[in-house]
Amino acid sequence: MTNNKKAIFYAVLAAALYALNAPISKLLLVQIPSTMMAGLLYLGAGTGMFFMEKLNKNKAELPLTKKELPYTVAMVALDIVAPIFLMIGLTKGSAANASLLNNFEIVATSLIALCIFKESISKRLWLAIVLVTVSSILLSFEDMSSLAFSRGSLFVLLACVCWGFENNCTRMLSSKNPAQIVIIKGLGSGLGSLILSLIIGERYFHMGYIGLALLLGFVAYGLSIYFYIYAQRYLGAAKTSTYYAISPFIGAGLSLVVFREMPSAVFLIALAIMATGTYFASTGDE
Repeated sequence: MTNNKKAIFYAVLAAALYALNAPISKLLLVQIPSTMMAGLLYLGAGTGMFFMEKLNKNKAELPLTKKELPYTVAMVALDIVAPIFLMIGLTKGSAANASLLNNFEIVATSLIALCIFKESISKRLWLAIVLVTVSSILLSFEDMSSLAFSRGSLFVLLACVCWGFENNCTRMLSSKNPAQIVIIKGLGSGLGSLILSLIIGERYFHMGYIGLALLLGFVAYGLSIYFYIYAQRYLGAAKTSTYYAISPFIGAGLSLVVFREMPSAVFLIALAIMATGTYFASTGDE
C-alpha cells in the first residue's frame, strides 16, 4: 500500500472511530456534567495512548522539541475549549444534528489552512465549502418558519472553528511521534477541562459512568487522533479533513438509530447538500 493510500485509510478509520462520540456522549451526558465529560474524554485518550505507547517497541518516531512548543500549547488550549462547546451543544440539541454539523470543521480547517498556512484550495474544494456552509446554516435553525436559531447548533459550530485551528496546529506537528502528540493533547486538555469543571462547581463520582467516558475517550478521541495525525503527515490539514468528513454521516446515522429520531424534511435536505459538498471536498484536487 502506498503512503497516500495508507494515509487515506487512516483518515477514514479516524473518522469511523470519532463517529462514536456524539451518540454515546449524548447518552452519558444524562449522568455526567458537560465540562467534566469533555475532560474525561481527553483524559481517556491521553491515558490510553500512554499505556499503548509503553507497549510499542518502535522508537523510530521523532519526539517533540521546544521549536514546536507554541503549536503544542495552542493545540492543548483549543482542545480544552472545543469539546466543552460540543458537549454543551449536545445537551441543547439532537445528536444527529450535532454529528452532521461537525462537517463544518472542513470549512474552518480549509479556510484557516489557506489564510494562515498558505495551503492551496481547488475550485472543487471551494464549492464544497459553500455547500457545507449552506447545509450547516439549515441545520442551525430550530424552526425555519420563524428562523429561530438553535443555541445547541451555535455551540457545535464554535467547537468546529476551534477544531479547525487545532487541526492546523496539529498539522505543524505531524512529522513528530503521533502517540506523544495524543498523550500531551489528551492529558493536557483533559486535566485542564477537569480543573475547570471543578472550579465551576461540577461534581460527579459514579465510577461506572466515568470508566465508560474514559473508554470512549480512548477510542473516539485517542485512536482517532492517532490515525488522523498519520494521515495529515502525507495529505496535509485541508485534504485530511475532507476524508474525515464521512464521520458526521456515520455519527448522524448512529444517532438516528440509537435515539429513534425521525429526521425532519430540513434535516434530509441539509443531509443531501452536505453529502454533495463532502463529495466535492473528497475530490477537491481533481
